[in-house]
Amino acid sequence: MKRILRNAIGSNNQFFVLILVFGVIFIFSLNDLRAQNTNKSKPNVIYLNVDDLGYGDTGVYGATHVHTPNIDKLAAQSMRFTDAHTVSAVCTPSRYAFITGQYPVRANNLSSAIFDRDSLLINPQQFTVADVFKEQGYATGIVGKWHLGFGKKRPVDWNAELKPGPLELGFDSYFGVPVLNSHPPFVYVQDHHVVGWEKDDPFVWGEDANTKPYPEKWNRGDQKIGGADKAHGLYIDNMVGTTLKDTAVAFIKRHRDEPFFLYYATTNIHHPFTPAKRFLGESDAGRYGDSIEELDWIVGEIMKILDEENLTNNTIFILTSDNGGMLNRGGQDAYKMGHHMNGELFGFKFDAWEGGHRIPFMIRWPSKVKPGTVSDQLISSNVDMLATFAGLFNRKLKKGEGVDSYNLLPIFLGKTTEEVRPELLIAPNDLTNIGLRKGDWMYISAQGGGGFQAKYRGIHDFGGPAATVFTKEQNSDIENGEIKADAPPAQLYNVEEDPTEKVNVYNDHPEIVDKMKQRIEEIRYSDQTRAKNY
Repeated sequence: MKRILRNAIGSNNQFFVLILVFGVIFIFSLNDLRAQNTNKSKPNVIYLNVDDLGYGDTGVYGATHVHTPNIDKLAAQSMRFTDAHTVSAVCTPSRYAFITGQYPVRANNLSSAIFDRDSLLINPQQFTVADVFKEQGYATGIVGKWHLGFGKKRPVDWNAELKPGPLELGFDSYFGVPVLNSHPPFVYVQDHHVVGWEKDDPFVWGEDANTKPYPEKWNRGDQKIGGADKAHGLYIDNMVGTTLKDTAVAFIKRHRDEPFFLYYATTNIHHPFTPAKRFLGESDAGRYGDSIEELDWIVGEIMKILDEENLTNNTIFILTSDNGGMLNRGGQDAYKMGHHMNGELFGFKFDAWEGGHRIPFMIRWPSKVKPGTVSDQLISSNVDMLATFAGLFNRKLKKGEGVDSYNLLPIFLGKTTEEVRPELLIAPNDLTNIGLRKGDWMYISAQGGGGFQAKYRGIHDFGGPAATVFTKEQNSDIENGEIKADAPPAQLYNVEEDPTEKVNVYNDHPEIVDKMKQRIEEIRYSDQTRAKNY
């Protein structure tokens, strides 16, 4: 046999060439087979949840002072929504809604952010969005901002195992920022442990952290925590976006041969606005805008790896935000430069006004979702995801599972133009101002937005009526930065006719006000979860 091979190879190397040719054909055949198998398998799902991305923060939604070619390209390949809302104008309750499919106001009236001392908000026995995929044999992971607490006791013991946490809620892996990039501890957590933590270098409550200070970055009061110098040293502010992106890419590559669900929660574009150095000065909206441009690069890198791994056609890719854009110090600078983070919408993050919770939402699913389409259907970008993902597998939700979640698949797949979600409860930071959207109507249960109220520009929590002097926004209840003395006690807007909420028509429709006020009480304080017709 060896002699035959030698003779064949020696005869103009024809045998060797044939082997090489057949080998190449075989390899390409395997790749084709893999592509075919991938296309026939259960779809991968990436839910990219941007921190504080406002309705007007990207080119496809009207921004002109920032450049978002990758997000705009994704939108062109997607179904894009113009009436998508979070159920909270605040980050922690918004994320609670995504994980549980439940209004956060049902969970001890959750409406505000939590911080480094707070334990896990979600009962590990509760059915979660990750459980939907685990039941189907998916690999599940979180990369990025968590912000829902760890452990069972308050304050959190950062020197111990951080358990329960994401892994007890249906996720196989977690890597990211445990609270948020503006508040301590400024470290990474992987699964149950702080990355780089050492026993002889523990965290110490009340000490300064060995981290670089930035404007709009806190380590003070009862949140103040230091020590753990090695762990803190691994966290470099202007590399957080890159680090999380690299981790998300690695997750995709690691699970390319099996169905996966990736919840990717960026720290962009939340303050303190510390993008990688190469993005500084790239926008015309200061560091706020530069953080958007880094975000756009991140989105492009995710799209690129999906293409490289031949996963694009079998991956559902959703891009959205946890709440509206914020008028913090960086936001004020951007606004002065002409960048309006929430477009023409009234209000900002924390508010019940539209700018607090109407956000970008786009879904790409090649061959399933028609690209380049725009929908004005009322949907929730977070609380509706659990029922929607369950719908991928015809999995009917049981009693107590995703009680406030609606299946949006019929909209995404173009199977209906009928209303799927008849109403939406929306919570600002202050629940005195809780809102209800019903059809064309938006009701807010008190005066003002229920968000930040600082009266002077340059202060981090600048907002509310006082901010209208700076933003030049118009509202019939407000004059010279103050609520008018004769303003109605609550608010009603026809957001179909008046999407910028300029005119409060509360006094003109008492019957609608009464019904919407009653419905809020029913949703918050009873087990009745589905809308009633009226």
